Amino acid sequence: MTDVAREAGVSLKTVSRVVNNVATVESGMAERVRAAVITLGFRPNQLAATLKSGASTATVGLVVRDLSNSFYSALATGAAGVARRHGTQVITATIGESASPEEEIELIFELCRRRVDGLIIVAGPGDHSVLAGEIGMGTPMVFVDRVPRGLVTDSVVLDNAGGAHAAIERLIADGHRQIGLVMDHLDIEPIRARFEGAKAAMREAGLLVSQAPTATGVRTPGGAAEAVSRMLDSNAAPSAIFCGNNRATLGAIEEIWRRRSRVAVAGFDNFPLAHLMPIPLTLVEYDASDMGRRAAEMLFRRFERHTELPEQVILPTTLIQSGIGWGS
Repeated sequence: MTDVAREAGVSLKTVSRVVNNVATVESGMAERVRAAVITLGFRPNQLAATLKSGASTATVGLVVRDLSNSFYSALATGAAGVARRHGTQVITATIGESASPEEEIELIFELCRRRVDGLIIVAGPGDHSVLAGEIGMGTPMVFVDRVPRGLVTDSVVLDNAGGAHAAIERLIADGHRQIGLVMDHLDIEPIRARFEGAKAAMREAGLLVSQAPTATGVRTPGGAAEAVSRMLDSNAAPSAIFCGNNRATLGAIEEIWRRRSRVAVAGFDNFPLAHLMPIPLTLVEYDASDMGRRAAEMLFRRFERHTELPEQVILPTTLIQSGIGWGS
């Protein structure tokens, strides 16, 4: 602004009035300021202005694990659409699936230091009680997919146990009695809920859960393929496999197709091009974009009603059939 004032031959106060659209500046003087702004490529620093005034920064932070995963990208799309309607920008920050709890907390604090108005967070498995101070100082937070540990705040989650239960019921109805389970780490809340939902359905059908081939801590499609390979080579090879997320499902499909096996596959999460997979699939589907929309709407409501009790929304899932059938 000092450079603009010098270029236009006016005071710094005059520049401030022009860039803030104050109508009392003499027209010729205002034109000189606007010309200097164009010549020098000046852009007002919105963050500096809001820091000075204490006003809203019109930004919200979105903390996710990995945007290459279609779940997170759909979540971000849904949240961004709501934010645009409120004249707000979303700052998306990723930390990777293997990030430590300490790295996640530090990233959240960094967004708070950047004065975002609020946060939408896909939480990791760590303790989040340290965030209570930030919420108490006026930075509302909505957690998506996973309820935070040690912290009572707004959240939007899936009926994870119910979705997994329905998938196992479908496999059992199709005649399968030996069902393998391929899951991510069980300290991740949605994965643990899916694991428990699957086991509950098996127990209700009279199946021995203790004898079900099980692999946990599976994080990648390659790891899932290896786990499925071990199951199929065992003396108690399953006739069907339930996968706890889309990465595990992709790995299972890869190994089953490589062997040209007729093992049935059910998985939690639909995924791009699932309908083109060469084997039939039973998938637990939900709208990740809607999760993002719901979380953002909840956050904007929280801006207006600070004193209301925290709210939790549980979104339903549905079963769909996908894949193109057994290829030749």
